Order: sequence, then structure tokens, then C-alpha cells
Amino acid sequence: MEDLTDSKPNADLGSSVLQEDEEASGSSAHMEMSCKRKSSSKEPKETIRVKGKSKKSLPKKKPLRKRARMITPSYTIQETDSDMLLIISNLGDHEVRRKTWEKKKKSTKRGAKQLPPNKRRSKLKCKVEKNPAGQTRSGQTENDAHDNFNPAAVAVEIGESNWGLHLPVEILVRIFQDVVNQDGAVPFLCRVSRVCRLWCCAASSPVLWRSVTLSFCWVAPGAAQTPKTEQKIKDTVTWLSQNRFSQLREFAICHWKNLVDYSVKTVAQLCPHLKSIKLLHCSGVGSETFESLASGCQQLESLNLQHSQVETASLINFLEKYGGRLKHLWITYTCRLVGVINAISKGCCPELQLLEINNTLQRDYSDYRQFQLGIEALQLGCPKLQVLRLLNLLWLPKSSRASAFCTAGFPHLEELCLATSFFSFVEDQILHRILHESHSLRVLDLRGCYRITPTGLAKLPCKNVECLYLGLYCSGSSSNQLLPKEGSYLFTEKWHHCLAELDLSGHVFSENDLETAIAKLAINEGRSPLRSLNLGGTKISLNSVRQVITQCPQLSFLNLASCRHLPRGWKRAYKGQEDIRQLLLRLLESKSDDSVC
Repeated sequence: MEDLTDSKPNADLGSSVLQEDEEASGSSAHMEMSCKRKSSSKEPKETIRVKGKSKKSLPKKKPLRKRARMITPSYTIQETDSDMLLIISNLGDHEVRRKTWEKKKKSTKRGAKQLPPNKRRSKLKCKVEKNPAGQTRSGQTENDAHDNFNPAAVAVEIGESNWGLHLPVEILVRIFQDVVNQDGAVPFLCRVSRVCRLWCCAASSPVLWRSVTLSFCWVAPGAAQTPKTEQKIKDTVTWLSQNRFSQLREFAICHWKNLVDYSVKTVAQLCPHLKSIKLLHCSGVGSETFESLASGCQQLESLNLQHSQVETASLINFLEKYGGRLKHLWITYTCRLVGVINAISKGCCPELQLLEINNTLQRDYSDYRQFQLGIEALQLGCPKLQVLRLLNLLWLPKSSRASAFCTAGFPHLEELCLATSFFSFVEDQILHRILHESHSLRVLDLRGCYRITPTGLAKLPCKNVECLYLGLYCSGSSSNQLLPKEGSYLFTEKWHHCLAELDLSGHVFSENDLETAIAKLAINEGRSPLRSLNLGGTKISLNSVRQVITQCPQLSFLNLASCRHLPRGWKRAYKGQEDIRQLLLRLLESKSDDSVC
């Protein structure tokens, strides 16, 4: 009995302990459930968006925060007699950025929605609180607060580098000018103007917008333009003409299929200082274009219409009325433009200094059409011509009743280019008809003119030819029967004192003749002005190569590709004085080895 009575309290005690344990476990479970509910209500739900649909996902671990970048530049400003070297000082900026970042880190709440990086700047700009009256807390109006906006303070608050906000505008304009000279004004200036107000002010300087090229970049090539796209193009051209082109001097449009008339008309009306215009690979160049150029561009001197579809009658009418202003003209030959060439020969452009007539390269040589050119008529119509280029054309000179030497010729001609890639009728007699009075000629390009002989070159009245190009790159010159094999020394002896560039690639001059020509060319004994020599495919020897490198210290380009008389390992193009010096060392070593043997 004692055992039973003693066991009851123990049982009651055990049951009470069990009951207390159950209550404790129940209360703990209840607390855990409540904690989970609270934590789940506080934590933001993360969603994954896939193609417009939201999908719940498990909470991910928070990534570690990036530490502030410690940048400690040390700059000074130095001045010299000729120029000023500006270097900006940013000492201590890293400490300000670090403190700002730490302060921002502490004030940020957990789970707060963070703005994307591309929208933080705009929010900081609009952080001025307004009351219903339209005033800020300091009593300023909204416009005053907008005018007093400090981009440097915003950059410090964001934690970014603000070195570009302290540059003087003149220095920024100078930096932008170097980039514009290399890459063009568009789209570089349009992009940097969106960086900040300071850069926008510098990019809007009219000095940077003196030469502009607008290419076809609004839609995909070959795609039709919608009315909305055309209106955007018109608005862009109008806005640029009104706000950026006040000092425009050179304007170019490339690969435009329509709106050419509208763009040229807008620019001509709003840009009175325009001197040069280029319409390259454009379609629809009609009468409206030339009328706007005649009425709006009183200072126009240069007109480039290469590879563009032009109305011939409108162009001839423009040249007959206003051709006296032009000094430079580029056109691409077609059968319809023969009348333009005749109009120029009749004297509608008496002030012309540069005339270039080129032709597109054709896959089928039967597509080349020949035409007749009046040399004497062109000399009378353009007496001030300095540059004449007839590129890749198949032309014949017109017969003249008067003697060719009775005309004035081209007394001011400095460059003549008759290069072709197919066939040429140019002979010594035709060349003399063109150059019989050109005593100041400096550049003579006769590549592909395989009928020209060294004797004919030696008889020219030109005394100071600096660049002579006689390379053969066309299939019409494949017949070696018409190519001269002797006489290369005649023109090297005539112009050895002034010749800086010489191209003899593809010629069949003999080895002894080339050796004599090189000896005449290097007769100045270390004072030769020769900088470039192309001997590809010729019969040049190692002794001649060694001689020309030794006697021409300014030589920076030497082409020995496909020279059959040279050993293997030497037949290539050498670019730069260092590369040529290494070649000379190899030549001297090979000579010493031969002497030892």
C-alpha cells in the first residue's frame, strides 16, 4: 500500500512534468510559428520575371556589398612658354566618397526597394521638395532651384568621380576638337552632350560643328522609311541647322536614298558660311538641290557628287550660271554626264583648281565605255587647274585643228593622275599635249598606262617631280611585247634630286638596267630624298637593294614582293626605318659570308 500511495504522487508528478513539457513545447512551437509569420511578413518576396510572367522563388542570400574604390590621384598644373599643360587635382575626393557611401549604407533600410543605377541620377536631380505654391522649402521657385543645380554635389552624393565636372569649358572644347578631327562630329558630340550640363555646353560650341557628315543610320539598309521616320529625320536636320550649324563650313551626306533635297535646302538656308558640300552615293539629287545651293550658299567653292544619281540637265544649268564660284569638283562618269564634261571644257568653271572624274570598277570589262576628251578645250576652259584626275576611265583625245603647243596648256598644274585598272590609250604624244606647259608638276600618276616609255618621260618639261607612279596593275598590260625593257635610268637621272616616291612594280626592265637606274637614283651620296620605293615583281638584285638602302637614309617603305632574282626569305614589303635597317644588317652579313667563302 505504501508502494502504491508512494507511486501516485510520483505518477502525478510525472504526468505534471509531461504536461508541462508538452505545454512548453507547444508554446515554443507557437512562438516559432509566430516568428516565422512575422519574418515572412517583413521579408520582401523575390520574383523572377520570364517573358512578362512572374514566378515565385525561394529567398536568396544577400550578396556582399562592394567596397568603395579608393582612388588617390595627385595632379598639378604646369605652364610653359608655348602651351599650357592642364592637369586636374582630385586630392581628398576618395575620402568624401567613402564617408558618403558609409553614411548611405547606414541610412538604407533592410528590404527597401532599390532604384536601378540608371534612375538614381534623375531622382537626385528632382530631389527638391515643392509645396502647392510651386516653391521650395528655402523660398526659391522651381526654376531657380533648377538653375542652381550643382552637378558636382550630385556626383559626390552618388559616389562617382567628378573630375570631368571641374574642367574648364575651353579645355573640354580642345579635347573634343581632337576627337572630332579623327572620328567626326556625329555621333560623338551628340553622345557627350548627354553626359552633363558642362559637357553639353562644351559640345554645343559652334567651332566643333564646322565639318559634319550625316550617314544613313536611321533604318536598316534597304528598308523602306515610314512617314514617322521621315519626320524624325526632318526634325533632326532642322534642329541641327538651327542650333549647331551656325559656323558650318563642310557638309556631307552619304548613302541617302531620299530627303536629299530637303536636307540640302534646310542647310543652305540656315548656313550662310557653307563652302563645301558632298553628296556621296545618294539618290534623287535633282533641281531643287542645285537651286537651293545657288540661292543660299554664296560662298560655295567645293562640290562632290561621286557615285550619286544626278539630274544632268539641272547640274549643267547650275554650272552654267554659278560655276564661276566653284574651285573643286568631283563627279563620277556616266554616259549622261558627257554633257557636263563638255560644259566644263567650254569655260563655265574658269576658277576651277581641282577636277576629278572617276569611274566605278566593273566586273565585266565590256561595261567600260570610252569617250572623247578635248584636251586643248579643257586647257582653255580651266586655265587655273592645279589637279587633274581621270581615274579608271577609257578615253581618247579629240583631234584638234590647231597645234597642241599653240595653247596655253596647264601652267599651274601640280598633279596629274591618269591611273587605270583595265586599258589605256595614253601614249607619249598625248602626255606631251597635256603637260607641255606644266613646269611646276609634282605628282605624276601613270599606273596602268603601259604605252608610256622612259624616253617620253625624260622629254617632259617638268623639272621637280616628287612622286612618280608607273606600276602596272591592270590586265591590259599583261602583254610584255609593249613594255619597255631598257631606259629606266633616264627618268631616275632626270629627277634624282627631288624624287621622294617611286613605283616600278610589274615592269620588265632588265637586271642591269635596274642596277644603273638605282645607281643614278642614289647618286646624292646620303642626301637622297627618296622615302618610298616599290619594286614588286621586278628583276632587282641584292646588290641594288643594298645600294639603295645605304644611299637613301630617309627610306621608310621598300616593296620586294615577287622579285624572282632575290633568294627566299627576302621577298616581302618592308615598312618602317627599323625594318629596313634590319634588312640592311642581313644584307651586310650575307655579303661578309660570301666574302669568307
